Order: sequence, then C-alpha cells, then structure tokens
Amino acid sequence: MVARTHSVALLGMTGSMVEVEADIGNGLPTLMIIGLPDTALSDARDRVRAAATNCGCALPHSKITVNLSPAALPKHGSTFDLAIAMAILAAEGTISAESVAGVVHLGELSLDGRLRPMNGVLPAIAAAAREGYRSFMVPEGNRHEAELVPGVVIVPVVSLRDAAIYHAGTFEPVVYEAIQGHDAHDTREPHHELADVVGNPDAVLALVAAAAGGHHMFLLGPPGAGKTMLASRLPGLLPDLDTESALEVSSVRSLAGAGVPRTLAVRPPFESPHHTATAAALIGGGSRLIRPGSAARASHGVLFLDEANYHRPRHESQRSCEPL
Repeated sequence: MVARTHSVALLGMTGSMVEVEADIGNGLPTLMIIGLPDTALSDARDRVRAAATNCGCALPHSKITVNLSPAALPKHGSTFDLAIAMAILAAEGTISAESVAGVVHLGELSLDGRLRPMNGVLPAIAAAAREGYRSFMVPEGNRHEAELVPGVVIVPVVSLRDAAIYHAGTFEPVVYEAIQGHDAHDTREPHHELADVVGNPDAVLALVAAAAGGHHMFLLGPPGAGKTMLASRLPGLLPDLDTESALEVSSVRSLAGAGVPRTLAVRPPFESPHHTATAAALIGGGSRLIRPGSAARASHGVLFLDEANYHRPRHESQRSCEPL
C-alpha cells in the first residue's frame, strides 16, 4: 500500500510543495529515502525509526521506500521527519491514510519521539496557503508562529504519538513535555520616538521628509552630533505595515532563527549592523541553506549603516558618516 502526505521545501523565502509517498514492500528491513535529499534529510532514516520506537508506535520491519516528489527539487534539512513518519504509519494501516493526506506536516523529530521547533515555519505555511492548503500539523513550539498566517487550521502536537492519535491511531495518550522554540516570548523591541529629540530642527525636518517620501538619507557630522540618535527614531515616523508586509517581515525573522512575536508585528523593523560586518552578514546567502542578512531583515523598514566607509576630503578627515 502507498500512502501520501505533504510537506514544504524552502529555498530562502520561496516555498515549494513536496509530496511525501511511502511504500511498504517485501525485502530486508530497510528505510530508503529518495528524491534528492541532503545529508540531514538522509539521516531521517535512523532518526524517524528511533523516534517511532521510543514513543510506542514503531515502524514495520519491512522494506520501506519513501519518495519526495518532485524528485528534481533539492530538499534540505530535517523538517520532513514528521511527514515521513506519518506517511509510513499510514501505509502500514496504523493511522488513517485519508486523514494524513489532507494535512501538511512540518517538524523535526527527536530520538524520544518529541517534535523540535524549526526555523521557517511561517514562510512555509504562507507558501502552502497560497497553493490552497488549509490544514497544517506543526510542533507545539511553533504554535504561535504558525497561527500568524490567517485563514488556516493549525494542529500543534508535542510528540509523534500525539500526531498518530490525531490521525485515528489507536494509542493511549502519553503526556510529554513540549520542546519550546524562539517564539515562546515576544521579542519586539520598543521604538524610539522623535518627540524625545530637543533641537536639531533641520535634522528632524529631514527625517520627516525621508519618512514621507521613502528616501535614503546620508548623515554627516562629528562624533556625538546625534546621528545615531536621530536615525533610531526614523521607524517611529513610518506607518504600520499591512498584513502582507508584516507576514514578510516575520517570515524573514523566522528564517534567520530570531524570535517571532506571538502577534503579527506591524511596526517597521530597524537593523543596525556593526561597522565590521562582512558582506555575507549584510547581504545574506549560504551554500545550501540561505540565511537572510541585515539588508533582508530590514525589509519594509530601516537599514542603518553606522560608520560606513566614505571618501572624505582632507579638511573633513575628523568627521564621521552614517548612510541610512
């Protein structure tokens, strides 16, 4: 019997739907994963089997083939663990194959069967929702982040056993302690207000003009003139983000591994990388897993480059500059 479910492969903020198929056949007891998995995903062979055994819903001792389709799409990371386990248990008949097919599964398994929170839940669910999927099973530690996407049904689970019970598995419930993620606390920082600034009327007027027109700014002056103080108050002049922009900002935070607030953040972000930051830290990137840099994290907000390089005339050699 072949059973199917779905998961999401992320390439940066771009999510692609992946169909996870499991087939149980005759042969030596093996678990084979095909469909261009990377090393972390290939290790799911041992991780999924150990997790299922330790939480009381062991996989069959048969030849198991798991296909991740489309096969030509590279798949990265360990977030396919839950989908793989659910597809195998459904193919065995332990849980409902119809129920499993109607849910998108996201989550990494620990060896004791609990689900670990993952980075990128928000963009993954947002991408699947745009494709028409409405039901998602995620780790309990990602509950609040997943619920930020409007119009979808989120099923948070603590363990693989709880997931099997949800899909009509005949197992006795066991209480596990949930593994919490970065979204357990509201990490938003308070924004500074321009009303706190005394004097500097020309600079204040320039900030208002930049905020109104969406302009770049270049602050030039001696150290201590108040350039950083003024720049940190620019986000307070910007309007709240709409729902689409707020989801994009929160998705970037999720991909970066930063905390995502429990409510959708509608204030524009403010990023101020250190002046020694490398090009990779500013722009982002990566050989396999793409991580956003400061420029991406400042999307729909303000990127403040303090003490940036500037070719100054000799008579201004003592001045510093901060482009904004």
